[in-house]
Amino acid sequence: MLVMRADRIGADMMLTRIVHMVAEAQRSRAPIQRLADIVAAWFVPAVMAVAAASFLAWMMFGPEPAFSFALVSAVSVLIIACPCALGLATPMSIMVGVGKGASAGVLIRSAEALEHMEKVDTLVVDKTGTLTEGRPRVVAVVPAAGFDEATVLGNAAALEIASEHPLASALVASARDRNLPAGLVDQFQSVTGMGVTGGIQGRSVGVGSLALLQRMHVDAAPLAAAAERLRLGGATAMFVAIDGRAAGVIAVADPIKATTPAALQSLRAAGIRIVMLTGDNRTTAMAVARELGIDDVEAEVLPEQKHAIVKRLRGEGHVVAMAGDGVNDAPALAEASVGIAMGTGTDVAMQKRQGLPW
Repeated sequence: MLVMRADRIGADMMLTRIVHMVAEAQRSRAPIQRLADIVAAWFVPAVMAVAAASFLAWMMFGPEPAFSFALVSAVSVLIIACPCALGLATPMSIMVGVGKGASAGVLIRSAEALEHMEKVDTLVVDKTGTLTEGRPRVVAVVPAAGFDEATVLGNAAALEIASEHPLASALVASARDRNLPAGLVDQFQSVTGMGVTGGIQGRSVGVGSLALLQRMHVDAAPLAAAAERLRLGGATAMFVAIDGRAAGVIAVADPIKATTPAALQSLRAAGIRIVMLTGDNRTTAMAVARELGIDDVEAEVLPEQKHAIVKRLRGEGHVVAMAGDGVNDAPALAEASVGIAMGTGTDVAMQKRQGLPW
């Protein structure tokens, strides 16, 4: 026997919502269409008036049969001068653009976003999951004196099971590959932009950035050299603290997407400035940036700081597009002239925000 349960039906289904949004986008009006409507509002009466004047002139002064010549002249004016293309061009271009995007897997939220996209001169892009594959893996575990790899990785993975961060899955997968037992976690806490803390079988554990260890008043100096060496290779260094001591550093590498270099090259050829934002350490960020040829890098950035950077760039007169893959990028996506949401960020982008193109 096969038992199936439908969690969503009809209008609640994701496919239905996407179809509805594509249709809504195709019906939406671009800002430039308002200009076309204003021109048409004056142009159409003017054409009608000219056609009427032509009809009267031929009726009064034209040769016989005057009515036939007058009618042909008036109709000729209407056919030649009528601004049909002016009214049809924008809706047709919107339908084609949104339809092409949908066929390529890109959901365009509105015609306004489509028009703004053409004017973008600066692309602010998140690193993890956007430039990279978003499938990180553990490449090295460096324990501090008094600890071993199993203890460091096992405790870190046990704590990260409750985390939704992309790097967390790498630690959990590596621990499972090594058959390391997962301890029970209590008092779990996620510190935005820094890492996670909690208790595991009576031990206090923290996993995250150097800022997290400083917040926990843990001296990370014994791990500084090892962390810097790992970062030079383009890996993200995750510090682990156990019972108030620096226990080790775990290197997590996220491969760059195969399509990223060509995409960035096309954007640069179009004259678009590329700015990379990441919460990673500057050394790691610069290693990735060098590989991709990116000159503008903002590293060690917290989620709320991403919003501030996008706001600053817009304040400088740039038309900014922000590309991100996570819910943490939502404030920056909302602040940008155009938000380009990928992965889990699409849930945020699909919500309608008044006055903001998506």
